[in-house]
Amino acid sequence: MGKKKDAATGSDPTTDVDTSMDTVEAQKARKKKEKSQKKQRAGTTTSPEKTSSGKKKSGKKKSDEKKPGKTTSDALEAEKAERKAVEKAERKAAKAERKRLKKLVEAARSVPGAPDTVEEALAEVGASEVAPGAVVDVADLVSTSFVDALRVGEGFRLTDVDPSSTPGFSGTREEAETLMAAAEPEIADLQERLYADSRAGGGASVLLVVQGLDTAGKGGIMRHVVGLLDPQGTTIHAFKQPTPEERRRPFLWRIRRQLPAPGMVGVFDRSHYEDVLVARVDDLVPASTWRRRYGQIRTFENSVVRGGTTIVKVMLHIGNEEQRARLAERLERADKHWKYNPGDIDTRRKWDAYGEAYQEALVKTSTDEAPWFVVPADRKWYARLAVQQLLLDALRRVDPQWPRATFDVEEEKARLADS
Repeated sequence: MGKKKDAATGSDPTTDVDTSMDTVEAQKARKKKEKSQKKQRAGTTTSPEKTSSGKKKSGKKKSDEKKPGKTTSDALEAEKAERKAVEKAERKAAKAERKRLKKLVEAARSVPGAPDTVEEALAEVGASEVAPGAVVDVADLVSTSFVDALRVGEGFRLTDVDPSSTPGFSGTREEAETLMAAAEPEIADLQERLYADSRAGGGASVLLVVQGLDTAGKGGIMRHVVGLLDPQGTTIHAFKQPTPEERRRPFLWRIRRQLPAPGMVGVFDRSHYEDVLVARVDDLVPASTWRRRYGQIRTFENSVVRGGTTIVKVMLHIGNEEQRARLAERLERADKHWKYNPGDIDTRRKWDAYGEAYQEALVKTSTDEAPWFVVPADRKWYARLAVQQLLLDALRRVDPQWPRATFDVEEEKARLADS
């Protein structure tokens, strides 16, 4: 006998429970199918269709269109990655070249009758042993000593110095880096002699003072010039805003405490000159106070020199547009944001005032005992070479000697042989 069907639904009464209640799996499958069908219907607009005017309308969905912000961000990230890769490759190649040249120069200076200076050692190495484009005849590139080319003398005007120039040097960036690499062995030798001499009672030391506006390249000097010195014989101090205790003292009090001990190469990242630069421009002290400080600085530095310290004062001179470009780079690159200080813009607004402050400080405190050297800083590679050569010149003038043995050398040789 056949089973009756429900008139309203057309279903079999005996299977009402099974057909009216789907399993969980069936419900999920149906929802998935419905969702897929909706996507398909929406996707039909992706193919060109004619509008009522007969024109084809784009089948691109808004979600498929590239967002300008995202595109710019992706491009910047790609550019950043490419730049880092290039810089890494350049650093690696430069490091390898420096090592190679150091070995050549060390070899040239290790034989009897060896040349005294790096220039002579480079010339002795010969063109056949130096990579194409490297410096061989330094005399052709260094037209005059960096000391003579950069020293602040009578009639000096800061506005006459082109911050993109390379006084005393006519070579390329690659040649400058080669010369720097070749100078490293001599600097290392002189620094070690200076340190050794102090252990025998010698009182000589060297102080490198580095001044300059923000982004002028002080950090690069610390890494690429000072960073190559032996840490054992080097002290570095970065002078920040005075602490409450320092404000209660004479302005030179904190400077005296950081002077290099005998045998050391001391480095000041900013210095007592902030007290006649920032203090003047920002009206931190009365004009009568900062004017009086010029004479106090001269007296102080003369006493330091008489005590056995050779002072090298360097002002890194950066141009207005170059500083703008470097600040812009810090804002564009996420890995440079930590270097950016909103206060740098406030300082830029006082550009002329700082120029006047530097002009007067340079002229009034550049003495025979402690001269100033103004280094054009728009080309970082030149600034680093110039500062290195000024430091090398200072060490040469100190001319430290190996201390004599305080024991009988031959007797100690005999004792060693019998031990």
